[in-house]
Amino acid sequence: MTKFLLQALTVVVAVALVAGSVGAKTKEGRRPHVVFIVGDEEYRSEESMPMLAQILNAHHDFEVTVCYALTDGVIDPNQSENIKGLEALEDADMMVMYTRFRRLPDDQLQYIVHFAESGRPMAGFRTSTHAFQYGEDHPKHHMDNEWPHEVFGLPWISHHGGDNSTNVSLVENREDHPILNGVEPFHVRSWLYHSEGHLHENVEPLLYGQSVEGSEPGGEHFGDPHAVAWTHTYEGKQGETRVFFTTLGHPFDFFEEPMRKLSINGIFWALGMEDEIPENGLNVDFVHEYNPNEAGFGDQYKPDMRPEDIPVG
Repeated sequence: MTKFLLQALTVVVAVALVAGSVGAKTKEGRRPHVVFIVGDEEYRSEESMPMLAQILNAHHDFEVTVCYALTDGVIDPNQSENIKGLEALEDADMMVMYTRFRRLPDDQLQYIVHFAESGRPMAGFRTSTHAFQYGEDHPKHHMDNEWPHEVFGLPWISHHGGDNSTNVSLVENREDHPILNGVEPFHVRSWLYHSEGHLHENVEPLLYGQSVEGSEPGGEHFGDPHAVAWTHTYEGKQGETRVFFTTLGHPFDFFEEPMRKLSINGIFWALGMEDEIPENGLNVDFVHEYNPNEAGFGDQYKPDMRPEDIPVG
């Protein structure tokens, strides 16, 4: 009987290790609560971020909330002045942003600004370098460039053109960072954002990208490499905050397992849970079918979708 129990225990432990931190807890012993803020009219964050939330909930027992840009209860990436449910940030452990050129009213924006100053961890994706666009004559103009530079480590600069793609490699001497556990060099559809020379002094790059001619792997490199993922320390009003950021985030990037591992590992690291990231990275298997629309403006997104149509927890 003892031998049988030991064998059974060995199997259970092995399964738990493969699954990658199922039942993760905060330092206070609670299920981490991560709030995703979604609102970008180009890169289908309304599809990729719920997918990451599903992974966190199903494989790692996180509590997750996704706040979408809505018009009359329907998900509308082109709606720049309304993201519902941001009050969830009041009790959240972490904020993850993927927004582009939002112009939120004060009663919504206050939740984001308060969270950023609270000392709690954050992560951001791609267009969150230009999360807001209030304009030069608006009293919130500092949110347009100054805020993302201070909070995420980079303001919007420019990119290498949507006809191209990116080869991603690990920064030398940073390969052992826990965010990179299980992350090998990979190719993504995202065209490369400029970052070098504009990163905040607190930024520590993890991955570099090199522009590739064309949308498929194998094209010729051109231009200079730029950091595409990093850690950052935001010095807010209530102390230093861990921040993970990546300029990647085309909807097709997330078909690549290294991209999903980078994202989920980055969330664990920001939460101070890096000791729970296995050597080969966390479990990032899709929970539901992931079949995003192509990036693009206008009516490129899936119509008539409501938050209740997308299970996340």
